[in-house]
Amino acid sequence: MTDVEKEPVDLAPLQGILERAGRVRDTDLIPLLQEIQEVYGYLPSAVLAQLSQRTGIPTSRMFGVVTFYSQFHLKPHGRHTIRSCRGTACHVRGGRVVSEAIARHLGIGEGETTADNLFTFETVACLGTCFLAPAMMVGSDYYGLLTPEKIKAILGRYSPK
Repeated sequence: MTDVEKEPVDLAPLQGILERAGRVRDTDLIPLLQEIQEVYGYLPSAVLAQLSQRTGIPTSRMFGVVTFYSQFHLKPHGRHTIRSCRGTACHVRGGRVVSEAIARHLGIGEGETTADNLFTFETVACLGTCFLAPAMMVGSDYYGLLTPEKIKAILGRYSPK
């Protein structure tokens, strides 16, 4: 259990979601998890336990779904997700040094979230933008032909003024 998970979680939003959902079936699990994550920013274990108790869907099934799909997060996720490509084209054109510059600028490693919950940094197998190599995404915004020197200015666009 993480330090975050030791903090109490407000279950009232879950109550509202379940009231709107009505009777929940197994086939409702993914949309339900998506809605819960939209509200909480991630899927707290206390919320999943309560969801299981209220719906009868075993937590083992929920964790199977949550760990299979990369869209779901079991720990707090930053407001902006940075995805740095590690595919072949990006690797050949300097993607590793771009990823290192991102990590250095944020002060976190791959798979981590900044203390202010502003950024989560991930690397991905491919962004499908080989012509822009090396490339990254911040949320749904693509950036290409990157150099380590461009990282600070790009990420500054997402920081509070």
